[in-house]
Amino acid sequence: MSTAPSRTALLVAFAVIYVVWGSTYLGIRVAVETMPPFLMASVRFLIAGGLLFAFLKFRGAAWPTAYQWRANATSGVFLLVGGNGAVVWAEQFLPSGITALLIGIGPLFIVLTEWAWPGGTRPSLLTFAALLLGFAGVAWLAAPWETAGHGRLYVPGVLAILFACLSWGIGSIYSRHAKHGADPFLASSLQMLGGGATLSLLALLHGDFTALDFARITPQSWLAFAYLITVGSLVGFSTFVWLMKHSTPARVATYAYVNPLVAVFLGWLILAEPIGPRTLFAAALIVAAVAIITVQKNKPAVAK
Repeated sequence: MSTAPSRTALLVAFAVIYVVWGSTYLGIRVAVETMPPFLMASVRFLIAGGLLFAFLKFRGAAWPTAYQWRANATSGVFLLVGGNGAVVWAEQFLPSGITALLIGIGPLFIVLTEWAWPGGTRPSLLTFAALLLGFAGVAWLAAPWETAGHGRLYVPGVLAILFACLSWGIGSIYSRHAKHGADPFLASSLQMLGGGATLSLLALLHGDFTALDFARITPQSWLAFAYLITVGSLVGFSTFVWLMKHSTPARVATYAYVNPLVAVFLGWLILAEPIGPRTLFAAALIVAAVAIITVQKNKPAVAK
């Protein structure tokens, strides 16, 4: 668009990334109830990436170079295999709202990865304080000292979510520094295709192909799967890219601490996932930490 978007268009776009990206955790939770996790994620990204790639080629996009394929496939492995794949596996054992709250700590991993990257920047003291606050929220939410009868979370699932956050942080920073020159939409399609293909190998090793039983898949899982492809992967991402061109990074980044709240509410409303005092307190800590990180990331950087 050559002209500035209207206020209404911006409000609608923000509502989309707030609700859509917050709702994908619920979609994953419903899909993996009767679908093998890694195979579901693989087919989701292969279809979404293929549709986006075909659309771009139809619009006259140039064929990607070998380096563009390689660079974006690498990003896709970190973002979609490590980042999303671990989340899909963990949601077999964790409520969608809790998963989203744990994922909310992701920006903290991005800050640490950016600091560790060659030529990176050192976080401020306030950012370090936010890191501790966020990890305290995760620890309180996981509550490993609780007994199973008092709402203890599945610890391997929590660790998988933390690994997903780390992988997403590495993929995000790598993608930022990779000079492949591909259009953001083309880069996204290549990432989904590369990530989806790698998830297929992971599904094979995990036994998802032999575990697949079409007769067992419920209509609810099929609807959730279709939602993840069309609304989650295509509409949500396209809106995000559009907003990055027409709004400031600080405003767009607010999705990082709105999505968990949306996910917790939807999990409670649709799946009757419980929300107790510990969840609310931990949510406040995580959201506050991510809010501080988001604001600090847009201030002048301090060299290492």
